[in-house]
Amino acid sequence: MQPVTKPSGRRVVAAILTLAFLAFYVWAVIAVGEHLPDHWLAQLAFYGLAGIVWGVPLLPLFSWAERGGRKD
Repeated sequence: MQPVTKPSGRRVVAAILTLAFLAFYVWAVIAVGEHLPDHWLAQLAFYGLAGIVWGVPLLPLFSWAERGGRKD
């Protein structure tokens, strides 16, 4: 069994930034979604895409957090 190590500072910062981004993203999706046409297909397309796309802006943050103290 490996010893338990504390998370690096980068991971803590990334976790906080992820939560802040997701709070803003949810707010933005709701704000834009209120202006959608009242048609089920438009809403399905918008919320479906919004539910998938949220992870794309976070990929560089996750990559940065995983590098830790190494110099890449």
